[in-house]
Amino acid sequence: MKRFTIFAFALLLISIPCTRLAAQANGLAKTPPMGWSSWNLFGCTVTDADIRSAADAMVSSGMKAAGYTYVNIDDCWEGQRDAQGNIQGNQRFHDMKALADYVHGKGLKIGIYSSPGPKTCGGFEGSYQHEDQDARTYAGWGIDFLKYDMCSARKMFTNEEWPGVYKKMGDALQKSGRPIVYSISHGDNQRIWTWAAWSGANMWRIGTDINPNPQVIEHFAFLEGGLERFAGPGHWNDPDMLEVGNGKLSVDENRQHFGLWCLLAAPLIAGNNLAVMPADVREILTNREAIAIDQDAAGVQGKLVWQEGPVSVWVKPLADGGKAVGLVNMGESPNEIQFSFRDAGLPQWAALRDVFAHQDLGVVEDTFKATVATRGILLLRAHPVADGSGGKRN
Repeated sequence: MKRFTIFAFALLLISIPCTRLAAQANGLAKTPPMGWSSWNLFGCTVTDADIRSAADAMVSSGMKAAGYTYVNIDDCWEGQRDAQGNIQGNQRFHDMKALADYVHGKGLKIGIYSSPGPKTCGGFEGSYQHEDQDARTYAGWGIDFLKYDMCSARKMFTNEEWPGVYKKMGDALQKSGRPIVYSISHGDNQRIWTWAAWSGANMWRIGTDINPNPQVIEHFAFLEGGLERFAGPGHWNDPDMLEVGNGKLSVDENRQHFGLWCLLAAPLIAGNNLAVMPADVREILTNREAIAIDQDAAGVQGKLVWQEGPVSVWVKPLADGGKAVGLVNMGESPNEIQFSFRDAGLPQWAALRDVFAHQDLGVVEDTFKATVATRGILLLRAHPVADGSGGKRN
């Protein structure tokens, strides 16, 4: 029986395209989710007051106006279950419904965290054998987003069982009566991108945990290479949360990080201290032109089209017929980068705009080159034009 189940599941994956699988899911996340998560800043020390403060800062900092929506509580909020098995918040989260109401009162949405195992990564109560019950509880509280992290379930299930394990919670969320974005954190195990949409997920981690190290950030960007066909409206590859504004990342490194995530149509989940953002960090995170690339309605994940040593060119097709182009320097000194319009899928003439500088660069023929800062990016928006005179755009 087990052999038949595995075989039938394999046939299902082969016969139904990933986009069709996702379309049968919950109808949410038509563009990559945008928000903030507590983990990178607070870890297991997060409190109700921290989440309220983050919601306040999301509004006052301009993040909400720029499109960020979700205020997500990561691990360590969980308390014990009551006599009926209902999950409760711990002493730092005494009233989850009131907290959700506060966040909603700011015009924002709220997220929460759990695990398919008996314990979360932090050793708190997981959702194992309580999936339907927990989904109903979250819906009753007013939760809008669930991050579901493998954690203690790591050694409980076989590779063949994982899709069904996550689908159990995906189905429970859909039956809960509330629209809840479903995010799976499973690392790079078992090629999750091939089946996560079938499990009901709107986004799924394609690697392990990120940290504010430029080499790690660049590594996660390259992990998305070749996974473009699995991403689209309602279902997104997730290279993990943003580290913009964390650690010792330079302004250029922060721009490169943000620009790459936008080119990759990645969920934009910030993790910095929103209340004390330096001006340059706020400018990067709220850059409407860069965000528009990430949130483009076509929902196409960008890809690497050219690389030579530490320099590379990335291209993302846009709904208006243009292209977003990233000239990326991962070297330890400034480097000149040239890209061919042919590599980018552009015609002979194109009008270019520097997204971070908010500056038009004019109409260019065939190729474009520029010097890109150490561990930096030049993020361009390119629109085909009829001819070199800068006439009517296609």
